[in-house]
Amino acid sequence: MSSFLQLSLVLTIIILAAKAGGWMSIRLGQPAVLGELVAGLILGPTVFDILDLPPFDSPSLEETVLNLAELGAVLMMFIAGMEVDIRELGHSERVAGLGGVFGVAVPLLMGALVAVPFGYGGDSAIFIGIILTATSVSISAQTLLELGVLRTREGLAMLGAAVVDDILVIVLLSVFLALAGGASAPGAVAIVVAKIFLYMILAGVAGWLVLPPLLRWVDRQPISEGLAAVVLASVLLFAWAAEVVGGLAAITGAFLAGVGLSRSPLRDKTEAKIRTMAYTVFVPVFFVSIGLQANARSIGGQSLGFLLALLLIAVVSKVIGSGLGARLGGFSGVQALRVGVGMVSRGEVGLIVASVGVSQGLIDPELFSVVVVLVLLTTIITPILLRQVFPRAPRPAAVGGEEG
Repeated sequence: MSSFLQLSLVLTIIILAAKAGGWMSIRLGQPAVLGELVAGLILGPTVFDILDLPPFDSPSLEETVLNLAELGAVLMMFIAGMEVDIRELGHSERVAGLGGVFGVAVPLLMGALVAVPFGYGGDSAIFIGIILTATSVSISAQTLLELGVLRTREGLAMLGAAVVDDILVIVLLSVFLALAGGASAPGAVAIVVAKIFLYMILAGVAGWLVLPPLLRWVDRQPISEGLAAVVLASVLLFAWAAEVVGGLAAITGAFLAGVGLSRSPLRDKTEAKIRTMAYTVFVPVFFVSIGLQANARSIGGQSLGFLLALLLIAVVSKVIGSGLGARLGGFSGVQALRVGVGMVSRGEVGLIVASVGVSQGLIDPELFSVVVVLVLLTTIITPILLRQVFPRAPRPAAVGGEEG
């Protein structure tokens, strides 16, 4: 088969498996995202390893699927951003800041300490701690959308804390690499901080002052699906600039684009168009792709023990760290617990940090496999835990009926 036919067939399998998994998960009283993640685990190297089956021999197939998955994460975080009321988000500023700071500091310390008994010391131990500081709230945001509680104080604080977390992780990673390479730490920090501030200023001006009037103008023009096209292009541009200009994760840029457009009178119309596009193809591919990158069968012996230790620390450190920050910020114990649980998933941010470690020789390929499985497990655990700590509320009509 040609590479196009291979892509067509594998996308058919992925999309149907994701939707079937989501349907079964809902029937069992769990978030749809959990079933989609399990579907990815079954399709991946742990069970069937479909991308290595004889029909799929195109060398670019896996890369293409993963690129589509990343686009799914970007669109999902854009939709999450559109659910945010910027004035309500501002009310959680103190909680978000402290939750993000403590959510980085505690996992960094606990991660580095737990690595020592397993033979990792010095730079490797510190880097493992940095891996555990990462947070990706794509899964949490989707679960809170399903539960109808994304716009609660806890949900908004979690999203704000995730942005703070993302910035701190990038600064930590950049400073660590600069020190490991013998560069001047103050100079490295200054460059990183300057890039982040530059991007935030550009994103703020574009998102709050340029995009809303631009969309109103485009919506009045005789352009076929012009509104959806301009919004999609804007989201991709924000995501691209987040990494290239700001050194942040692409999903952070997409989230900021969504927050900027949340104040537009065309918000509901825009969200409906992007939601249909995202949840038909790209978001299911994203959820399944996490399982496609994990091979649970390759982990055994000491690496299995290390995985279990990291999993425990990954969950406990975020709940304690981000939860403590939220508590100091004025949240009640239950509210703080919800914020901490929502920060557990590492997602693609953890994978990005780990891949940098492999390329720099800071961690070996075996440890990278452990990290991939760890990311998968935290991603699966997070929606289950969120379901336990959040009361289920009726979903707003704007959220729609997609399973995920």
